Parts: sequence; structure tokens; C-alpha cells
Amino acid sequence: MARIRNFACYRTVERPFTRKSKYSKKNFVKVVPASKIQRFQTGDASRVFKYQFLIKSTAKIQVRHNALESARLTANKVMEKMLGKEGFFIKMRVFPHHILRENPLASGAGADRMSTGMAHSYGKNISSAAQLKVGQAIFEIDVDDNGLKAGKLAMQRMTYKFPCKCMVEAYNKQTGKQVFV
Repeated sequence: MARIRNFACYRTVERPFTRKSKYSKKNFVKVVPASKIQRFQTGDASRVFKYQFLIKSTAKIQVRHNALESARLTANKVMEKMLGKEGFFIKMRVFPHHILRENPLASGAGADRMSTGMAHSYGKNISSAAQLKVGQAIFEIDVDDNGLKAGKLAMQRMTYKFPCKCMVEAYNKQTGKQVFV
């Protein structure tokens, strides 16, 4: 399998390439690449928790679907280890709609006869990404009093998975005031 291309190629936000329709004539995207995201919500969704952690983007950037799934797995592992399966709720707040394209150029002997160069440079669909605005929430974690330290640790570990700096905020859901952990 081919190596994933460096993210520096895709970090700038451009016009979204998202035209997916059930009618093939209106479809700009012919093939939608498979997403690695397994779940958008984990934990106990039925319970009402007292505190909410939000991780927000500090830059206008694109985040690939594999980075989002990696962050979710990291947080889920920390929360399950410290609180069990029912002591928290994690929700992914963004969806990777934007399709990333690549125009691979051939190299080696005889490549000039096979390659079209930049003449037909539209590219093939290779991956998908979520386009983030400044201050947009990426993930949320809901916990009770006993899960404040676990929530903070999970959010710190999630920030390592994103290609931008992120801020972590904690709120009391009843009062709406920010909590400092």
C-alpha cells in the first residue's frame, strides 16, 4: 500500500470539494474514499453529566479523517481506563466532508511517454478531511466530578494528534461557567 502523503500538502483551507449526489449526473465526486472513523459518539449517551470539556481549533485548517479517528481512540482509551465504559461521553463535532485529491506524477525510465504532466491535473480522490474554522469545537467530552482529571488528560493527549494548536476549555453545564481544572 502507498504511503500517506505529507499533510503539508493539504493543510490550507480551499474551496470545499464535496459535491456528492445520489444522481450521477449531478455528482462531481465520482468515488468517495472510505473513512477510517468508526464512531462519532462513544460512552454513555443516555446520562446527563455535570461537566463538559471542549477542544477547539486555534487556526483555520483542514484535519484528515485518520487524525480525527486517532484522537478519538486516544481519548477513549484514557477515559475507559480511568472511568470505565459508562463514566463519560465523547462526541466528535466535525465531519470530514472535503475530498482531497492527488495528481501523482510518474518518474523513472519511460515516464515521459506515460505521464500527462499538468495537462490533466484534476487528480484522483485519495482521502477526506474536515475543514475547521478558528474557535470551532472539534470534540467534546462530558464527565461528572470524579472524571475531571481524566477528561483533562484525555484532551491533552488529543491535542497531540491534530496538525494545529488547540485550546481545551471546561464548562459546568448547569451554570454555563468555565471551570479551571
